[in-house]
Amino acid sequence: MTSPPESSDGARPRRGVDLPSLRRGEIRDPALTAALRKLELTVRRKLDGVLHGDHLGLLPGPGSEPGESRLYQPGDDVRRMDWSVTARTTHPHVRQMIADRELETWLVVDVSASLDFGTAGCEKRDLAVAAAAAIAFLNSGGGNRLGAIISNGNEMRRVPALSGRMHEQAVLRAIATTPRAPVGVRGDLAAAIDALRRPERRRGMAVIISDFLGPINWMRPLRAIAGRHEVLGIEILDPRDVELPLVGDVVLQDTETGRTREFTIDEQLRTDFAKAAAAHRADVARTLRRCDAPLLTLRTDRDWIADVVRFVASRRRGALAAR
Repeated sequence: MTSPPESSDGARPRRGVDLPSLRRGEIRDPALTAALRKLELTVRRKLDGVLHGDHLGLLPGPGSEPGESRLYQPGDDVRRMDWSVTARTTHPHVRQMIADRELETWLVVDVSASLDFGTAGCEKRDLAVAAAAAIAFLNSGGGNRLGAIISNGNEMRRVPALSGRMHEQAVLRAIATTPRAPVGVRGDLAAAIDALRRPERRRGMAVIISDFLGPINWMRPLRAIAGRHEVLGIEILDPRDVELPLVGDVVLQDTETGRTREFTIDEQLRTDFAKAAAAHRADVARTLRRCDAPLLTLRTDRDWIADVVRFVASRRRGALAAR
């Protein structure tokens, strides 16, 4: 990963994500490994001190996983009464809870054809790798486990949830080296999210990384996941996803459908496109909000590290205030 050169007006350069092996359409493991290591150092250095400890408990109190039952003692919380055991033994019993000491995080990474695009500091696919790296390094340590479901619309790959730095690097390498989808193959985010439901997993975190372009047909599986897990949505955007440049006559291709059309980009088309893009983004945010999922937006023309730091810090402050 290299920093972009400083602009001529002296403005601070935007932070990009440089994975040159992807841009050339080939995989060179030494270069990719070096880029991922530098990415790890960047994330850890910038986020050092933002989080203290591993993670907030999924539920308030001593834990959320049910454990063994024991006889009731004066002072025990009556809300922990195990009525089935109490009825069988005719003696009051309470259910002990297992503390949340380890977090299992699953990444659902959409690398469909619409992410093989970028007009600013990097491609959206590169930024998706960076977002996955930030989540992986934020939740690393303490026996926390990381797994991933990676889908490009043409194939779906599952990386089992394991712990350790080497496994984190393996997950990121799997995301970065996922083949590009053929032209005309549409991504299926709903199927990728639904794949998290089988097999059943203990409570944890699910992170959905996508540009969320296309029909919003993934609300039902996401709601099913949100009923058991904490959910976070990470939206990957490029400036051309939300606005068009005034360039006149152009030929555009939708890589997920293969359709090609000619357009004359004038002020009216730019206005209509901006309104439609804003309406779609609002629908995405509203759908995630209905699933109790916060939304982090990363853009190829912004400093993505600064956006992650601000998001993590604001969530941290909100969680502490709620306590």
